[in-house]
Amino acid sequence: MPRILAIDYGAKRTGLAVTDPLQIIASPLDVVSTHQLEEYLKNYFSTENIEKVVIGMPKNTNGMDTNATVLVQAFINRFKRVFTDIQLTLHDERFTSKLALDSMITGGLRKKTRRNKGIVDKVSATIILQSYLESIL
Repeated sequence: MPRILAIDYGAKRTGLAVTDPLQIIASPLDVVSTHQLEEYLKNYFSTENIEKVVIGMPKNTNGMDTNATVLVQAFINRFKRVFTDIQLTLHDERFTSKLALDSMITGGLRKKTRRNKGIVDKVSATIILQSYLESIL
């Protein structure tokens, strides 16, 4: 069964998460420099069977767009042109960075490790993906 990939797109770094083949569990995959993301995805899609990509859509608490929404929308437009065979789904990413930090604290990660924004991005992508999986049950 194909997997689902989640993207927590950022201006500098992008966090990635992926499901198991049964699409039950979301796990952190990687953090990629955003300017290398397209090439990374081309390589990844050539070796893994990915059915769908879920992209976290940044919104304010009132549902309005954020400064990052424009960047994410530009990436979505580029993704649709380059990866025409892969289904794309948008998912609300409000509070994922906060949830990621909270889960890292609960998991016992040291403060120095929690400052690593790449780890936060991977965990955020995982939260986006798990939230998406729960929403389709």
